[in-house]
Amino acid sequence: MPNTYACIYVHLIFVVRHRKSLINQTWEDELHKYITGIITNRGNKLFAIGGMPDHIHLFLDLNPVSSLSDLARDIKSSFTKWINKKNYNASKFQWQNGFAAFSYAKSQLPVIAHYIEQQKEHHRKKPFDKEYRQFLDKFGVNYNEKYILKSPL
Repeated sequence: MPNTYACIYVHLIFVVRHRKSLINQTWEDELHKYITGIITNRGNKLFAIGGMPDHIHLFLDLNPVSSLSDLARDIKSSFTKWINKKNYNASKFQWQNGFAAFSYAKSQLPVIAHYIEQQKEHHRKKPFDKEYRQFLDKFGVNYNEKYILKSPL
């Protein structure tokens, strides 16, 4: 769209259903490349991707013609089909419903990108469920506790 200019930096978090540890390190790099392709092919720019076996973080510049909800749905849906087709897990892979999204200023880009790329180190010190609630509180997001981070089965 001519004469449309934007810089919309978004941090997305997706959680595996029931917080099961289904994202395996043996194919995690392949997962990251696959998700990068989805984001790039939809006209967005990915700055960082990282996570743990039960969740993933993405930091991107959202194309102004993109819908954040549509992009999140497409990433989750495409990845779910891909991972289940590959049969990497004994059980069926599913994401938890919904997602978290937070916006940042350009000046915060290096800090947020580093945080996302260092997820494994970071979560040795702080549990994900505590951190997730801290994000929601920091950004003033109202939430219902019954919908937050379903426990592992």
